[in-house]
Amino acid sequence: MANIKSAKKRIKVIDKKRIANNNFRSSMRTSIKNCEKLIHDKNKKEAEVCLIDTIKKIDKACSKGVIKKNTADRYKSNITKKVNEMK
Repeated sequence: MANIKSAKKRIKVIDKKRIANNNFRSSMRTSIKNCEKLIHDKNKKEAEVCLIDTIKKIDKACSKGVIKKNTADRYKSNITKKVNEMK
């Protein structure tokens, strides 16, 4: 356990940031899963609407530094490809 005042403060700050990062990551993953569920159910119109929301959440997580740029691009590419291949 930290004895120095600044180290104690850093622990608090790190905890807050970790919680925020987990919330961004969790919301992004939930959105991806919901979009994939709509794709599996072959609901194209709702999947396209969900795709826009999912891409926004992925970009938000990327801009906050939760995920790297290439990871965000890969997620967006995969989900977009699945929606575009729907009939």
